[in-house]
Amino acid sequence: MTTVTLPTVPPPQRYTVAPGRSLAELTAWYGPLPLRRRRVPLAGAALEVSADAGESAFRFEFDDRELRAVLTSERVDDLPGDRLQVTGDLVLDDVAFPVLLRLRVVERAEDRLLVLGTAKLPYRLLRRATGFRLPWRLPATRLRLLVAAEFA
Repeated sequence: MTTVTLPTVPPPQRYTVAPGRSLAELTAWYGPLPLRRRRVPLAGAALEVSADAGESAFRFEFDDRELRAVLTSERVDDLPGDRLQVTGDLVLDDVAFPVLLRLRVVERAEDRLLVLGTAKLPYRLLRRATGFRLPWRLPATRLRLLVAAEFA
């Protein structure tokens, strides 16, 4: 019996997410307690895979009254176990904030890629750097951004 391992990232081309095939959620945490969980509309998402050594670039666009931002990748690393580590910037009000997004490849084929990932953001640093604010009654210490998308 032979085992065939498929690459984590699909062949070179540009992939997008169809409307209704994605999910984004922003959760405010205070210590171990989740205070607020809110779905954030994902206005667009794209994955560009180049032919040069499998270089890839992710781009997620969030469009909500609380979170209008763009997450772009600078580097994508393959991790063991069908995982990707995306190092990039979350751009809020023209200010870039560094983000580490850990993605798990749930399903993959030649023409599509289904990923699920989270990024943990320290709320106080994010607020100081970008001016992003939650309502005053939410004493958050960190935020979790959850992203699920099907690139086809």
